[in-house]
Amino acid sequence: MRAEFAWWPVRLLFALALLALPLFQGGGAAIAQDQTQAQRQQVQPYNNAPVWRDVRSGKEEYTSIKGRETGVLIQTFGETWRALRNSWIVPIAGWFIFAFACVLAAMYWVRGPMKMRAKPSGRLIQRFTVIERVAHWTVAISFCLLALSGLIMMVGKYVLLPVIGYTLFSWLTQLSKVLHNFTGPVFIAGALLMIVLFARHALPRAADLVWLIKSGGGVKTDVHIPCGFLNGGQKMWFWGGLVVMSIVISVSGLVMDFPNFDQVRSTMIIANVVHSSFAGLMMGLSLFHMYMGSKIGVEGAYEGMRYGYVDEAWAKEHHELWYADVKSGKTKTGSAEGTPEAPQVAHG
Repeated sequence: MRAEFAWWPVRLLFALALLALPLFQGGGAAIAQDQTQAQRQQVQPYNNAPVWRDVRSGKEEYTSIKGRETGVLIQTFGETWRALRNSWIVPIAGWFIFAFACVLAAMYWVRGPMKMRAKPSGRLIQRFTVIERVAHWTVAISFCLLALSGLIMMVGKYVLLPVIGYTLFSWLTQLSKVLHNFTGPVFIAGALLMIVLFARHALPRAADLVWLIKSGGGVKTDVHIPCGFLNGGQKMWFWGGLVVMSIVISVSGLVMDFPNFDQVRSTMIIANVVHSSFAGLMMGLSLFHMYMGSKIGVEGAYEGMRYGYVDEAWAKEHHELWYADVKSGKTKTGSAEGTPEAPQVAHG
């Protein structure tokens, strides 16, 4: 008993040594890491990999300026965004718009303007009211300004910069940015007004599906297919373009336009990706709508939206079901005589 009791100090020291061993190991590892870092500084004086790994980790560190993400020095998600934008979004959107423009140019070269079959009757029907035309042209003009300024910022450095140089390009991009930011709210207001005014005309009907199938989505112009105030293609553009794409582009644009609402950087990045992708898609598809509604597209369409009146022969040829409703009195609208550019409205 006395011999065993005499060994207890040795056992106690051994137990304390076991408990302290991890501390010495950690200290040894830290010392070894410091030595390795010191050796790296000697061999590679500008290689400070451990520090930069810590910086790029995205951890929130101390800063005297308090706010969301103010303690994050580097947002690594931004590098992913830049690679995605420059390697995928910009090239795909740019080539998509260019390809769509080439298709429409080929269509015009092969077919030319889509002329009316019947001669004008001289009797006019009011197709669009003043408020409807104001809403449409507000959206159309603001959209063109947004598209032009957006393209300058998106693909300008690949297309314009080599031609006009850095000085002029810097002024042009700065002007485009300001124009884009201030035109956006005008487009949003006009689009919302258009949705309210035209939604009742864009409700789907069975005749729309027939029109889409027989006309090939509006490409075939040698067939006559009765339709209402809007045909199937116009309704698709209303719901897909004006409603869905415009709302997505507007919301994502507002997120970027007003960063003072304390959005984090990842939210701004996602908004930019969504905004650029949908804007590129809408710009390409809108070319078809512009082409069909221009003087080189469907004859009489531009005059109807500019002056508000169309000839009865045009209405019967392009929107026969709406024309029948007007003539039967089911749909109330104004009438006049002459040409859409100079309608002679009867008074009294």
